[in-house]
Amino acid sequence: MKRLLALSAAASALALTLTGCANYSSSTTAASGSASATGPTLVAAGKLTVCTHLAYKPFQYKDDSNKVVGFDVDLMDVVAKKLGITQEIVDIEFGQITSGAVFAAKKCDVGAAAITINDKRKEATAFSDPYFAATQALLVKTGSSVKDLSDLKGKVLAVQTDTTGQDYATKNAAQYGYTAKVFDDMTSGANAVLAGTVDAAINDNGVMFDYAKDNPKTTVVKEFNTDESYGFNMSLDNTKLLAAVNDALKTAKADGTYNTIYKKWFGVDAPK
Repeated sequence: MKRLLALSAAASALALTLTGCANYSSSTTAASGSASATGPTLVAAGKLTVCTHLAYKPFQYKDDSNKVVGFDVDLMDVVAKKLGITQEIVDIEFGQITSGAVFAAKKCDVGAAAITINDKRKEATAFSDPYFAATQALLVKTGSSVKDLSDLKGKVLAVQTDTTGQDYATKNAAQYGYTAKVFDDMTSGANAVLAGTVDAAINDNGVMFDYAKDNPKTTVVKEFNTDESYGFNMSLDNTKLLAAVNDALKTAKADGTYNTIYKKWFGVDAPK
């Protein structure tokens, strides 16, 4: 889809402004639940335990073989390889990741779930350098008269719980007179549009364009410039893991790995 390609190329501009931290040696990763002199603390020895929230294609979702795949998954594999360990993925509620509850409970080391960096979330967790840019987008059934939020008066708008899309919808509900219906995940809200049980859905543009590509009876009719950036998050005190993640991202940009992953999932090269 031409618009998806345009979106992807624009989004990569921010991703390619990644800044780096000091070099990190993967040979000194800490054992389970403990810190070492030079390595980050991990909840399980020999693993980078990653919390995500499925499904959010193309960032993280299950393929036909029931394997969790996606853009975020591939980038976390790069981080794990840098640390000399393997990635293990945990599917959990999105709000538990953004609030930092999963780190306090030692359920995972890092969150990789297309998480928008904002001030509220930065109070609870540390964030990596930005790796992707996003806006909000409005999905409707193909042929719908709804073209913008202003067309939703008296209608129902699907939102995903604990997301910036929900925040944006809530902020504008009184002005435009719609009712927001909350869903636990992106796919359920988008499927409700397809089924005709809601009039529209709002979520990040990357996943909405991808959904419309796979489901041509739906279409994205509007994007809202919310100026969002994704980052990987972790416990505020795990500064060594933060340094390792940022270093892996910087290296991936420099050696072409980031571009290869980007092209795999979005169909275009990340611009130089």
